[in-house]
Amino acid sequence: MTVETTRIDGIATPVSRIGLGTWAIGGWMWGGADDTASIATIRNAIDQGINLIDTAPVYGFGHAEEVVGKALEGRREQAVIATKVALEWGDDGIKRNSTPARIRTEIEDSLRRLRTDRIDLYQVHWPDPRVPFEETAAELEKLRQEGKILAIGVSNFSPEQMDVFGRAARLAAVQPPYNLFERAIEADVLPYAKSHGLTVLAYGALCRGLLSGRMSASTRFDGDDLRNHDPKFQPPRFAQYLAAVGALAQLSHDRHGKSVLALAIRWILDQGPTIALWGARRPDQLRGIDDAFGWRLSPGDLADIDALLARHITSPVGPEFMAPPLR
Repeated sequence: MTVETTRIDGIATPVSRIGLGTWAIGGWMWGGADDTASIATIRNAIDQGINLIDTAPVYGFGHAEEVVGKALEGRREQAVIATKVALEWGDDGIKRNSTPARIRTEIEDSLRRLRTDRIDLYQVHWPDPRVPFEETAAELEKLRQEGKILAIGVSNFSPEQMDVFGRAARLAAVQPPYNLFERAIEADVLPYAKSHGLTVLAYGALCRGLLSGRMSASTRFDGDDLRNHDPKFQPPRFAQYLAAVGALAQLSHDRHGKSVLALAIRWILDQGPTIALWGARRPDQLRGIDDAFGWRLSPGDLADIDALLARHITSPVGPEFMAPPLR
């Protein structure tokens, strides 16, 4: 398999254009996880040339970072680690906190859990309007100058927020939700990234598994799985999205001999300076990664994809339900 790579400003290592997302590996909001399987998944991704591992402290309240650290022991230099900062949790839930004091606490916690002396890409998880963005950015810039992080990113930020943030730190990447079904960034964040030289890490690339092609009307979700609360997975929308997946699968098979999953990832890679984050917690969930590389969608494909989405999804909805509250 020839893995497509890109560059993130500040990181010398070429970065795979598919990254492993580890939210489910943390267990929280995904019905639990098996650490042995998770470690095998991370190592399998590395073996396939997928060197970007994207995680966050809030994924399992430290657990995902701990699992990543265990999986990469002895293999740290084969990976590009991206993690996040500025969410805190307690008895009253999860809240945004991007104060310099919180950042200083979190960087040490993340370095310890990840068993590393540096984080390659450090991203502010959600904008915290109660702290001036320049103040947050300046603290991250200090960490970069100290060598604790190599590159700075933001997640879920608007172009206006990135403009302010960028006055105090060299911004290298932005991580928004982006997939065939959730495309709001095409109006603002994506063109901003293209014009400012930012790499886009698209999270939710398979839209919480909808675009995997493995779901049906009878699919059910266990325990605290967030899809029990995701509007896309509730009637009548679930049927609409499943119908769209079926039509996409037919198009992909007929024109390219590819799965709908490969089509969904290829579509993201064809949109610009993008990396698709592929969430997995078992090695078998990485099957088909190689099918996303080495081909492109034509302008006709893209137009027909847009038409079939408009035909099947009559009441689209975005990922807004995932946003954590302000302090």
